[in-house]
Amino acid sequence: MRLWLCFATLAATALAQDRYTDLVNGVAQKYLAARKITVANIKTPAQAKQRAAEVRALILKQIGGLPTYRGPLKPVITKTTDRGTYVVENLHFESLPGYIVTANLYRPKTNGKHPAVLYSIGHWDDGKIAGQRIGANLAAKGFVVLAYDPVGQGERLQAYDARFGRSLIGGSTEQHFVVGAQALMAGESVARYFIHDSMRGIDYLQSRPEVDPARIGASGCSGGGTQTMYVAALDDRIKVAAPSCVMNSFEMVESGPTGDSEQSFPGFVSSGLDQADWVTQFAPKPWLISSTQDDFFTPAGAKIVVDQAKDLYRVFDRESLVKWVVGPGGHGTPLMVREAIYDWMIRWLNDGKGDAKELDLPLLSVGELCAFEGCQAPGRGLSEIIAESWKARRKKGDVKSMITLGAAPTGLTEVKWLGPETRDELIVMVNDGIAAERRAESLARLGARIKLVKLPGVSPFGGRYSGGWIDHTRAWLVGLNLPSMRANDLLHEVRAELDKYTKVHLHAWAWGGIPALYAAHAEPRIARVWLERMPYSIELAMGAVIHRNLHEAIVPGIALAGDFEDFIDKRFFIVDAHDWNENRIEKALPGVYRRPFEQSDAELLAAFRKY
Repeated sequence: MRLWLCFATLAATALAQDRYTDLVNGVAQKYLAARKITVANIKTPAQAKQRAAEVRALILKQIGGLPTYRGPLKPVITKTTDRGTYVVENLHFESLPGYIVTANLYRPKTNGKHPAVLYSIGHWDDGKIAGQRIGANLAAKGFVVLAYDPVGQGERLQAYDARFGRSLIGGSTEQHFVVGAQALMAGESVARYFIHDSMRGIDYLQSRPEVDPARIGASGCSGGGTQTMYVAALDDRIKVAAPSCVMNSFEMVESGPTGDSEQSFPGFVSSGLDQADWVTQFAPKPWLISSTQDDFFTPAGAKIVVDQAKDLYRVFDRESLVKWVVGPGGHGTPLMVREAIYDWMIRWLNDGKGDAKELDLPLLSVGELCAFEGCQAPGRGLSEIIAESWKARRKKGDVKSMITLGAAPTGLTEVKWLGPETRDELIVMVNDGIAAERRAESLARLGARIKLVKLPGVSPFGGRYSGGWIDHTRAWLVGLNLPSMRANDLLHEVRAELDKYTKVHLHAWAWGGIPALYAAHAEPRIARVWLERMPYSIELAMGAVIHRNLHEAIVPGIALAGDFEDFIDKRFFIVDAHDWNENRIEKALPGVYRRPFEQSDAELLAAFRKY
């Protein structure tokens, strides 16, 4: 029976998520349809360049601009390995002061200036080793290649614990979500730091005597393909681009393989942008798009981007400078794709001189490619850097106005009534999981009338720390934010009952307290607001290397303007405030009721009514 109930609950949750996804995807498709009309009207090179400038300005605004630091790289080569026709160097440099990037440089042994390729790595936990086969082959063909670890991968793990030899957060994407959530609260995108690392990688390549600074290309797969799109569009030093297994229109991606924090900017789609706009900024330089037949970034989605890119390049009479190759298999760079990349780089960076056929070269192990003993870089973590940026920019503002209320309800709430009929007192309770349901049932047994409300976007997916990130990401891509949508729906459910009861209260548990907090300030007729085990403040998360479910609070930029305390008034009954890792804060806090361990729900309910 319990197993059947578990399956039934999962099925109901999945259905609710499908309805939510359909809602935000419908919004996205309207923006994307309008964008198609806009780009179809680009008929001249001047119009194309104007579009590129506008797009660049939009993107820089969305990510919070780029770090301006261009201080000393402080490069250190820690090991050199002779591989016959080429050499591998293990090295590190500073992207920002004390913020270390670990990398491998593959260089030919021939004299003179060589073309170079910045090779960005996708979401492979081992990091830069994923670029070894391509890096080694290009070096054997006369190129200098820098393959570097993205933050959260290889030797750049966040929240690293030497006792276990791993991050306490988990894999690469989960680490990206943790810093990504903090950045969004601070009004920026974590992508700005990824892009800055790429640009500093170009700085390093240009500092090498073996490199011709006028002949630099960029490539990478998956998340590395994302970085390739970014740096090619935003750094004019890149002359040739070859992103793999990533380019897909949001016509497919909004409801499909939505990218993580550095791949999804707030307002990207609602600003009239799609992935072809990365090519817009690079045009009319050579751009190779590669896909695979069975990838979750489908060839059908890639074709939309390819067709739009070709239309744009046709304006410059340079359609041949956009090429699309589709290889066999799933997500990755199969031989057909790798040889297409070699051919593209040889053609455009080396005057077509060279053989694109891949060589069967022996490969080094992860440990042999590490820049540091123990394979973990010292120095500052990205959470610390984001916190510094936030502290420097925060300024008290009208934080309540950042919660978007007053719209029509989504129509996605689910309501369950519990307890005896009464017209005296009603408790509207947020249902965000089993703990909240058990509390509602307990209060109903004590005679309370309960309206249990499940709000939209309760995703069954997500990691231990990131939680239901995908529903939040899909909302902010189209200019919405899920906490506001939930608060607005909750207000509708509360207001529907205000004239029916003498008193209407609001009660929420843990992260379910966030939409209740965001909603209650807008309705003074709510008698009392009972929040239990909810995170105490945004500031606690901004200073934490590890935190759980911060996405539940994300309204982009809200941490710059204020904190939870700005929403609280004398109606609030706050019980057992927690930090962002579900630990009760043991020190006494003003306005927080500490529930004694032995206190029953009946006694707690009585305390609430007397508060």
